[in-house]
Amino acid sequence: MVEDIDTTPSEEKELFEHHKFVIDKGQEPVRVDKFLSTHIAKATRTRIQYTIEAGNVLANGIPVKSSYKVKGGDVLTIVLAFPPKEINILPENIPIEIAYEDDDLIVINKKAGMVVHPAHGNYTGTLVNALLYYLNGKDASLKAKLDDKNSVRPGLIHRLDKETSGLMIVAKNELSLAKLAKEMFDRKISRRYQALVWGEPKEKAGTINVNVGRSLKDRKKMATFAEGNMGKTAITHYKILESFKYTSLIECKLETGRTHQIRVHMKHIGNTVFGDKDYGGDKVLKNSANSKFKQFVEECFTICHRQALHAKFLSFTHPTTQKTMELESELPEDIKKVVDMWRNQK
Repeated sequence: MVEDIDTTPSEEKELFEHHKFVIDKGQEPVRVDKFLSTHIAKATRTRIQYTIEAGNVLANGIPVKSSYKVKGGDVLTIVLAFPPKEINILPENIPIEIAYEDDDLIVINKKAGMVVHPAHGNYTGTLVNALLYYLNGKDASLKAKLDDKNSVRPGLIHRLDKETSGLMIVAKNELSLAKLAKEMFDRKISRRYQALVWGEPKEKAGTINVNVGRSLKDRKKMATFAEGNMGKTAITHYKILESFKYTSLIECKLETGRTHQIRVHMKHIGNTVFGDKDYGGDKVLKNSANSKFKQFVEECFTICHRQALHAKFLSFTHPTTQKTMELESELPEDIKKVVDMWRNQK
């Protein structure tokens, strides 16, 4: 007998567990691709093989090849980059900026203010709604309603916060999704951000290695946990690009990808991201007694009314060609203008 257990993903996994099979001790050895194609409804053997090839099928916690023989006592799991239950998402004709595109993937330069994925309170107007329309053309609405097997479903490799702008990779087919998700899971995709932060970090360059998890006071926010087993491992490398006395322009390189990681890590070391409403960066945190200075800061907030954080650089291995892909995005006008204001501020 085989037990198929539905699982609910934890909040901060890079990959989500979709299926778990505990194999009966009496099971005769059988190829894993054949086993899974007969035990998962509507899953073809080809689709299973793509998933295995990308390293997303594990036997006893270790990725296996299609030729692996399932035996009694094994625990098989399938992990993917997206949650197992998705709401019905309809396409919408929303403009998006494309930094790169081919048959396997698309890189979006996301604007600030756009939610990436439909969720409670944001079921329309998201990047996924826009991608569904773009990838499937004008007939996408009909295709989505009919659940047409020929429609292209965008596969998110990673996400950006609503008010964070910059580069995002999206897969256009299952094999690319599986391979890129595995690359992200293995921390082989390089992501560099630029941010304007309050103050000047004590070190010109450094590494913040402090766990990040849901705040115990407000579940909508994240928090750092310097001690104990709370939160998940989170590592951010940073360096100062330019200092303006009261603020600094920094570059951050992510080693992990926790929710709000840069924002909570910078707050943790006393250099909150400028304009960050969730973590106090939208207050005058320096020289607050000077009325002229306060007026200047308020003007900056008016121009850049969000956290001044931009996903500027991406480097990854193309899932088909195996070539190294490097893409870079310019700072958007709102951040650029505010940085110039601080640069010239006296």
